[in-house]
Amino acid sequence: MLTLVIGNKNYSSWSLRPWLLMRHFGVPFREHGLLLDTPEFEREIGRWSPGRTVPALHDEDGVVAWDSLAICEYVNDHYLDGRGWPRDPRARAHARSAAGEMHSGFVALRKQLPMNLRRRPDAYRWNADADRNIARIQALWRELREAHGAGGPFLCGEFGIVDAMFAPVMVRFDGYGVETDDNARAWCDALRALPAFVEWRDAALAETVRLPATDDIR
Repeated sequence: MLTLVIGNKNYSSWSLRPWLLMRHFGVPFREHGLLLDTPEFEREIGRWSPGRTVPALHDEDGVVAWDSLAICEYVNDHYLDGRGWPRDPRARAHARSAAGEMHSGFVALRKQLPMNLRRRPDAYRWNADADRNIARIQALWRELREAHGAGGPFLCGEFGIVDAMFAPVMVRFDGYGVETDDNARAWCDALRALPAFVEWRDAALAETVRLPATDDIR
């Protein structure tokens, strides 16, 4: 049995990604939650994650992965028979590139619009750097949908790793009232309706711990 160590569902964008992938595809796992920014987290995280961050995945044979994309890749290789990426080589390369850009980029968006599932739009506004991130993300989504999205409502048709990697962006867009184009709205609608996301959202909204989130929280 796999064990997935995650942070608060309300705030931990990095935890959402592999959790969503595994739950959607029905990969069995034990969930071990650690409350972010607490003494308990500092005491326990070292034995779960060499990088002292969440998420972290433990397999029974001693394999440990402690990065969201690395976890998704491990699960894809060992439990999904490659179904996490598109079968078509061009679509797979495009999806992997977009997921990698999300994984390593969009710093302004991460810092200025941290994930918070309870948040609702208000008068808060972000700067031009975040606007450029938002425009680039929507351009990526359009490119993926136009080139590879004929088989379903997600970025490459069927739900996969690339959708999981962008899932926290949908939460950010909703929470801060980001203006989106028709393509982005359709993808966000599909993701909101995904049963695995509904399960995560409901659990997040039931959490009682509130953090003064000011950055992209692991």
